[in-house]
Amino acid sequence: MAIVEELIRKSEEGLDFGNYKLTSKAKLEGFSFEGDVYKIKTFKEITKLERNGLFVYESVPGTAVFNYKRSEAGVSFEVQGETDAQITLELGEMKEYEIEVDGVSAGTMKTNLGGKLTINVETKEDSATHIIVKEA
Repeated sequence: MAIVEELIRKSEEGLDFGNYKLTSKAKLEGFSFEGDVYKIKTFKEITKLERNGLFVYESVPGTAVFNYKRSEAGVSFEVQGETDAQITLELGEMKEYEIEVDGVSAGTMKTNLGGKLTINVETKEDSATHIIVKEA
């Protein structure tokens, strides 16, 4: 998989976004997808996605995300980066989620009052790491 040169795009499975190879900040606002409006900010230090003005995804350092799908039960996506990343997701408030990384259970975590869940992921440039976060 390659980085997302256009910052955000529709994919076969959902959304692709982020470009961790950029040395300076880039952003794109007003991207419409399935009735929602997205905003992306990305570069080597951070990738941040908002939907309808609300937080959705953030990684430090920046990442490229592929096939991002969101449902009532959780999210799934593939992620690539130059180094390991801390990823924060917006999910349901005070709910427990099962986390799976490349088909292996990474346990369960509970979101905080704001609905945020943070995970650390080993990313690679040459292949994507598959993440599934679903309600327990």
